[in-house]
Amino acid sequence: MSVSHPTQEQVDAILWFHSIDLGGGVVTKGLSQPQMPEDQFPSFAGRSVLDIGAWDGYYSFMAERLGASRVVALDHYAWGVDMVARGEYWTECIARGELPDQSRDVTDFWLPELPGRRGFEFAAAALGSKVEPRLADFTTVDISELGVFDVVLYLGVLYHMKEPLTCLERLRSVTKGVAVIETLAVHLQLLEHSSLMQFYGAGELNHDFGNWYVPTIDGLHALCRAAGFSSVQTVVGPPQPQAPKPEPLRARVGRRLAGLERPDDLSAPSELYRAVVHAFV
Repeated sequence: MSVSHPTQEQVDAILWFHSIDLGGGVVTKGLSQPQMPEDQFPSFAGRSVLDIGAWDGYYSFMAERLGASRVVALDHYAWGVDMVARGEYWTECIARGELPDQSRDVTDFWLPELPGRRGFEFAAAALGSKVEPRLADFTTVDISELGVFDVVLYLGVLYHMKEPLTCLERLRSVTKGVAVIETLAVHLQLLEHSSLMQFYGAGELNHDFGNWYVPTIDGLHALCRAAGFSSVQTVVGPPQPQAPKPEPLRARVGRRLAGLERPDDLSAPSELYRAVVHAFV
């Protein structure tokens, strides 16, 4: 594909997940905003990079722009699954009170023409990029064929995995330096230092049957260490706790006369957020 001077009209004809600046005032209108800032990543200069779950390639192109010596953009699901047809099937399953057969993703809903890769190919051509696309399912691909990389990006992938520890073990096996892991995480106010994972087995999280496990930050650290990483650094952790709202005087007096604890002190609210860690070999 040759796209030396892309127009906004050309860009808008493609369904984008990432918002990518293609130059000349042309920006893709992605569903995912905002992107992670550059200061949440290690240095890419002179290093090899593997971007797992690259989709439109925003982070692949960022690594290349910031001096990576080689970048491989790997994806499978986002490039080949017919999201519209699968979404309609999921809606039907919800209406019937059934769980979907997710094996259909790579049979009935798989499109060999890879419509989901159009955005990556268009952006790569517009940017004159040398990022190498690799069509593969990271959970099953022969790891020895991929090789090892100085920096591996695993962004927005972990909570979609049925076997998170196994996937992190595979991640460790292709990482020579550091893996950047960004994932949905859960903060439990009274259990903030517990290594836990919240399980979603029936599409409870955003009505998405592809969301499985959401760890606490300590749980994420424990998973990485169990997978073989020597140390883990939190880059983005749990949100800071909010101060309790002032209690009206009458309510405070009545509660104390009744010998009751303040409800705020007894509750254990949970809050979902996006966590980022660097896992080192």
